[in-house]
Amino acid sequence: MADEQRFDVVIVGAGIAGSALAAALTGHGLDIALVEAQPLVVPELPASCDLQGFDPRVSALTPRSRVLLEALGAWDAIGGYRHCPYRHMTVWDAEGTGEIEFDCAEVGARALGYIVENRAITRALLGPVLAAPDITCLSPVRLSACSLLDTGGVRVELEGAGPLQADLLVAADGALSRVRDMLDFSTREWDYGHQAIVATVQVENAHGETAWQRFLPSGPLAFLPLPGEAGQHFCSIVWSLQDELVDGLMSRDDADFCVALEEAFERRLGRVLGVSRRYAFPLRQRHAVDYVQPGVALVADAAHTIHPLAGQGINLGLQDVGVLAEEVIAGHERGANPGQLGLLRRYQRRRKGENLLMMTAMDGFKRLFEQQSLPVRWLRNTGMRGVGRLAPVKQRLMRHAMGLE
Repeated sequence: MADEQRFDVVIVGAGIAGSALAAALTGHGLDIALVEAQPLVVPELPASCDLQGFDPRVSALTPRSRVLLEALGAWDAIGGYRHCPYRHMTVWDAEGTGEIEFDCAEVGARALGYIVENRAITRALLGPVLAAPDITCLSPVRLSACSLLDTGGVRVELEGAGPLQADLLVAADGALSRVRDMLDFSTREWDYGHQAIVATVQVENAHGETAWQRFLPSGPLAFLPLPGEAGQHFCSIVWSLQDELVDGLMSRDDADFCVALEEAFERRLGRVLGVSRRYAFPLRQRHAVDYVQPGVALVADAAHTIHPLAGQGINLGLQDVGVLAEEVIAGHERGANPGQLGLLRRYQRRRKGENLLMMTAMDGFKRLFEQQSLPVRWLRNTGMRGVGRLAPVKQRLMRHAMGLE
């Protein structure tokens, strides 16, 4: 049997959350391993702004997430490539007259958020991680087993590599986390009965650095602004639809899909001139009952998945990373083992309530806008108009969504 390599922290999953955690922990006297099933390759970033040149996976980063990425030294690389701030947001109900507008000037901010291609975030984080002397990157290596040790810590077994021992094992391996399942973390979860279609579209009119969201009976439709050039205007779409409607839309040719999209969006940006390759994925809410065990912590999608209607999933995950890194580093400085349960419970206390609040709110919004009875529609539209007129309430909502309180 191969000798075990020993680390203070082993992170499984080198996506945005796992790479961000490794970047946050480096330079603090910890031995870190980053395990990834796929080859760890720094993504190429196409220079061209065209339909096929954008990553179909984008994130709506809040100002709070930008602060974290700045602290990790990743934001300069993102800004040096491309991103699109959104300074305004328009949300309206397809079944009535309810509409609400948000503007960053109302809370004295430079932007409500930033639309960034996921591969740009990954590249900005992964480059420094691969160069860090205190991070051992193991890829492509698949996790085969993990188990808690009677003596403390966790044993991690890998396919095609020797076993590892960690004081702290962090699951950053996504919504279908193998670590979470292998160590029997309980979850509460259910299907939404919806899928999300994502793609890049070219539109006729400028988006004006505005994020748009229309609530339809079949699900919410978002147009998120992307950079453009030479008079060309692009958006990333996230169209949440009931399962039975998805195959019909996915099977349409591009021209027919663009027509359906124009109608669903009420041509707020004129004609939809073109669409990239489309992807559809099922939507499921999932929340771990506990985020931690002795020597183990779940972060980001491994701990919770949320409906994408407000784009908060990545932001909640990055805040998990920031808080866990703070607790581990503070504990290490006072001589505590990073897998100590008391330390990990502090991370859970700081994050679980906020995550639950956001998940409950998003689930409530989804259910509210699915209701089509006349009294509910009237209350919904009246409420949207009322909030739009109540500046203190509106500002409070904005600051919370931006992660500023």
